[in-house]
Amino acid sequence: MKFDEWNGFKSGKWQKEIDVRSFIQTNYTPYEGDSSFLSSATDKTKKLWNDVLELYKKEKDSEGGVLDIDTKTISTISAHDAGYIDKNLEKIVGLQTDAPLKRAIMPFGGIRIVEKSCEAYGRKMDETTAQIFHGARKTHNDGVFDVYTPDIRAARSSHLITGLPDGYGRGRIIGDYRRVALYGVDALISERKHFLELLDKDCFTEELIREREEFSEQIKALEALKAMALKYGFDISKPAKSALEAVQWLYFGYLGAIKDQNGAAMSIRSYIFFLRYLL
Repeated sequence: MKFDEWNGFKSGKWQKEIDVRSFIQTNYTPYEGDSSFLSSATDKTKKLWNDVLELYKKEKDSEGGVLDIDTKTISTISAHDAGYIDKNLEKIVGLQTDAPLKRAIMPFGGIRIVEKSCEAYGRKMDETTAQIFHGARKTHNDGVFDVYTPDIRAARSSHLITGLPDGYGRGRIIGDYRRVALYGVDALISERKHFLELLDKDCFTEELIREREEFSEQIKALEALKAMALKYGFDISKPAKSALEAVQWLYFGYLGAIKDQNGAAMSIRSYIFFLRYLL
């Protein structure tokens, strides 16, 4: 019976518990005025941005054009401690590592890409971490090359075709980060636990196994997102209660994504439209 309910959800007959569009349509108030309500940047913002510009200059002048690289810590949602540019000036917090402009390594996509990147900036990847991904942990690129046919390999080597998936393990990810602010992480976890209950069936098919694994991974990732936010002193288990929290909660969702995936085409800009109504 539970699995039948799950099939109903997949076919669109069963309404999801969390419906972001419905929430916004029910609660937002359109703003139809002009831009006169906008004000210029505060002194704190200007000071913080000047600090960032100084860091950019320092990075440019550094050996290899990189300020720092953490060549040991494998980047995940909660792997690094909290990082700040200037904690006393920042209203919205969160860096990809524990220090500004410190690069992270993401070897799950492909270990050789990480090693070559480190070498290009005059650094060497931590030997223990490298050994793990050369011998004990299969990467995305390894998996892709395992399924390439001889013809695909030949076409790739001779540069006849581009855009093959081995170089795009980080991918383009469009996350619905609004959910963190609107519902809080605990509600998102609860929703996925309910999905797992729906996928309770004696006969395990390949599709069922994959679906259960996917929701289990999502639950773990959401728990890690809460842990990451707590390092900055925020409890995102519940919905945001103010405009400042709404922006911070949404940004934490985005930050968790880029800490784990680092996709070149991942963006938060499209949510400015949403914030316009939420704030």
